Amino acid sequence: MSDVDTTDEFRYLPEQAAAVSAARGGPVDEPVAASVPPHRRAHVTDRDGRTVSAIEWGTGGPEVTFLHGAGLNAHTWDATALALGRPALAIDLPGHGHSDWRDDLDYRAETNASAVFSVLEHVGADCQLVVGQSLGGLTAAALASTNPGTVCGLVVVDITPSVDTSTGAAAVRDFLDGPDVYASREEIVDRAVAFGIGSDRDALARGVFLNSKPVEGGFIFRHHLANLRGGAAPLFDADTSGLWSAFERLTVPVLLVRASCGFLTDDLEEEFLARVPGSRSVTIEGRHNLQEDAPIALAEAIASALNRSTGTTDSPPSPSSSDTHSA
Repeated sequence: MSDVDTTDEFRYLPEQAAAVSAARGGPVDEPVAASVPPHRRAHVTDRDGRTVSAIEWGTGGPEVTFLHGAGLNAHTWDATALALGRPALAIDLPGHGHSDWRDDLDYRAETNASAVFSVLEHVGADCQLVVGQSLGGLTAAALASTNPGTVCGLVVVDITPSVDTSTGAAAVRDFLDGPDVYASREEIVDRAVAFGIGSDRDALARGVFLNSKPVEGGFIFRHHLANLRGGAAPLFDADTSGLWSAFERLTVPVLLVRASCGFLTDDLEEEFLARVPGSRSVTIEGRHNLQEDAPIALAEAIASALNRSTGTTDSPPSPSSSDTHSA
C-alpha cells in the first residue's frame, strides 16, 4: 500500500495558487480553490518491475512533462505547473519522491530516461514538450535521443553536460551527507538554513515536508541520495560529458534556460548553443532551482517553447527574462 496521504501531499497548492495569482495582479478575494486544476498521484510499473510515480495535472493527456533535479521530486514543479495552467505530468525520477529506490544505485540520466518513457507509454502521452532541470535536463536529452517520437521539444533548465556538479552542488552534497535519521522535520529545516540551501523558512518547511517521510525514531529523506553509504557524491561527481552526443543528435526545438545565479557561465552557455542544433537560450533571474525561485517567468518561457514545439504562434520573450540568443 502506498504511504502517500493525498490530502497532506497537496495541502500547499491553494497557498501556492494564491501566490501565483497575486504575483500576476489577480484579485485578492478570488476563490483560491477554483484556480487549482485537477491533480492526482499516479503510479506506474516500469519494464524492470519498479514503481515510478508522478503527479498528473489537468484533464486529458499531458502536453508538458516535468523532470526534476537530483535530491528533489515532482512537487518542485507545483508553482510552475500552476502558473503554466496546461495539462502536464511531473515525474518522480527513480530513487526520488514516491518512486522506488534502485538496489544497483544507478541514477544516471540514461537509466532515468527508460523509467520516464515507461510512464509516458503508460499514460498514452502524445509527443511531449519535456522540461528538465539539472539532472532532469540531462535525462530529457537522453529520453529524446533514445525515444525521438516521444519528445517534440526540450526546455533544459540550468544544466549542460559540461557543468561540474561536484563544484556547483557542493553545498547540496554536504547538506545531504548528514544524519541517517532526523529527530524532526524542523531539524532538517535548520540544517538547510545552516548550509545556505535557502533562507525562507516557510518555503523550506514545505519542501522538507514533501521530501521526507516518518520512520521509527524520526524522519528521513524520501530520495535515496541522502540514504546512501558514503553520501551522494557518486551521482554529483559522475562524468556526464558523454551526454553531449545525445544533445547533438536532437532534431527538436531546444531552449536552454539559464539561472542568473545558477550553475551556468557565459562559456558554458555559448558551448551549448554552438553544439546543439537550433537551440536558443534565455536567462531568468534566480538561483539554480528556477522552478521554485521564479515559477512565473519560467512558465512564460515554457509556454513560448510549447508554442514553438507545436508550430503555433510564438509569444514574445518574457519581460522578466534577459534577451534570447540563438545558435
